[in-house]
Amino acid sequence: MPRVIRVPAQALEVRQLSPVRILLLAVGFILLCGAGWAFWKWQSLHTGMPKLPEPAALWQAQREPAIEFVDIEGNTLAVRGPRYGRAVSVAELPKHVPQAFIAAEDKRFYEHDGADEAAIARAAISNAAAGETVSGASTITQQVIKNLVLDARQTMQRKAQEITLARQLEKKMSKDEILSLYLNRIYFGAGLYGIDAASRFYFGKPPAELEIHEAALLAALPKAPSKLNLRDNLEGAKSRQLYVLKEMEGEKFISKEQAAAARDAKITIIDAPKYDVELGYALDIAAERLKAMLPQVPGDAVVTLTIDPKIQKRVEAKISARMAKDGKSVSAGQASSLILDRNGAVVSLTGGVDYAASPFNRVTQAKRQPGSSFKPFVYALALEDGYSPYDVFNDRPITIGKWQPTNYSSEYHGPMTLVEAFARSTNTIAAELGVEVNPERIVSLANKFGITSEMEPYPSIALGSQVVSLWELVRAYGVFQTGGYRLDPYIIQKVTDSRGAMYYEHPASERDRVYAEDLAAEMNAMLMRAVNSAHGTGARARIPGWSVAGKTGTSQESRDAWFVGFTAAYVGGVWVGNDDDSPMKRVTGGGLPADIWSDIMKIAHEGKKSEQLFGADRMVLLDPAAEERITFYRGMAQAFAAASGSSRTASRGGSTQQVE
Repeated sequence: MPRVIRVPAQALEVRQLSPVRILLLAVGFILLCGAGWAFWKWQSLHTGMPKLPEPAALWQAQREPAIEFVDIEGNTLAVRGPRYGRAVSVAELPKHVPQAFIAAEDKRFYEHDGADEAAIARAAISNAAAGETVSGASTITQQVIKNLVLDARQTMQRKAQEITLARQLEKKMSKDEILSLYLNRIYFGAGLYGIDAASRFYFGKPPAELEIHEAALLAALPKAPSKLNLRDNLEGAKSRQLYVLKEMEGEKFISKEQAAAARDAKITIIDAPKYDVELGYALDIAAERLKAMLPQVPGDAVVTLTIDPKIQKRVEAKISARMAKDGKSVSAGQASSLILDRNGAVVSLTGGVDYAASPFNRVTQAKRQPGSSFKPFVYALALEDGYSPYDVFNDRPITIGKWQPTNYSSEYHGPMTLVEAFARSTNTIAAELGVEVNPERIVSLANKFGITSEMEPYPSIALGSQVVSLWELVRAYGVFQTGGYRLDPYIIQKVTDSRGAMYYEHPASERDRVYAEDLAAEMNAMLMRAVNSAHGTGARARIPGWSVAGKTGTSQESRDAWFVGFTAAYVGGVWVGNDDDSPMKRVTGGGLPADIWSDIMKIAHEGKKSEQLFGADRMVLLDPAAEERITFYRGMAQAFAAASGSSRTASRGGSTQQVE
């Protein structure tokens, strides 16, 4: 018979689970699964989360490229792209300025760790009750992350990453550093980023001078920067300002009396700044040079230009007035000018009469025939070869191969010294001299002086038949002004970012000597005679109280007219002509261009103490009778010295060209 084993009732009770225990186990299992799911979900929300940049990198992160051009004194000349303003720290501002933003955006800013759970809970309740998003909970730190690290998508993943990165940022930067970053990078509408830009643009003052009502008004803008533009919707911004003032008072940032005074304070919004449109020619050059100089241009570049805005504005007005009156009467539609100081800094640059109508820069981009304004390089080479300014040549009809150069006046004056031929701008003698010194060597010397345009060594090069730019020509004349040193023009003095970090500063480098000092003095004396002698073609370029050296130039059929010259202070040039290369009505370089040159140089020299030009002591002005005697006796001496009696006339091929 089988054996029966009896189990005590107490044992059965141990093995059976009570309903309470089952419930607890179920809850525990659910919680464990929930925690696992939450962990998985949290991890998935952070998938692809970008690494937090270093604090220094945040200043440049997510910037739309912009360039602010300023003058030597730091005054804004123009802004291309958004306006960022100068970086300021919280320590530089009166307390009510950062407090206005804290009251408006994040009252517990100095208490939370980057994310504010209490604010998140309040926002969740408000949004649930409304059935839509009516309240946000982003702290100032989160806004920094959203604007500078993440994108603007409204997703749970982005929000989770924003919170995590905000807390990471709080461990890397102090509260004041984060608040400073926020104030300098926040968008205020109207293309304005940062409190400095907004303060100057709307109130015409730095943020350190903002009053309570002004600070509260600016703090109202980040909520809806485009909608609350102070020039388009001041009333809307004023309504938000009242809220900010109320919160500032509630947080004890300001007293009840201060809040009341701020509410009643008059709001004065200045007119939007107006920048010189015609300065666009210079800005284009500067922007081009900037990209060439820096491998990576900062997004908030601040470029200090050498341009003198007072001189620039008056030069533009003078050229515009001259061309409207005198230019129109002689069928001249365009003009350009360039003024450099003795160091090569661009003081004034006008690339045309109307930048809005045509941004084509006739200083740097236009290549035109310089006519006789190219002759100084022929004569400079002749002096290097041992010729004297008082050597005698014969002004007469000549033939060089198939080319028969003639004078602009179609007249011939017989024997004359080189210095007189230069002053008179005699073509036949310049052509003859050009062949003797060799056209290929003329090209070489011009290149050495700074002319980079490609030129062919035809005999006609002596009369300026090869095209060059005004920029190149003025630069090359700078060799004479400086006593033989090459002049390297520059328009950018330095480049920084909005924080003041230096990216480039024009070096005070030593110049290369490209021409002998004593020969430069001789050339300057000849160039001065071209302006000051009775027969000089540049007489209208004179400036009272200053010694002026320079040369006129006119291309075939008056298609181009030039005057390029210098004083001890400045070197500059003027070109007049038409974009379609059509002839003007017998305009010569000694006419309208010389007049304009004198006009704009008087502006540049205003208030300066007169200085003697290098080589001025070698200039001797003689009356016509004395010139004839020198020519006669010098010619006799040369005739005896030339035992072979051979002519100086050479025969070389070239294109037909008649210029002044």
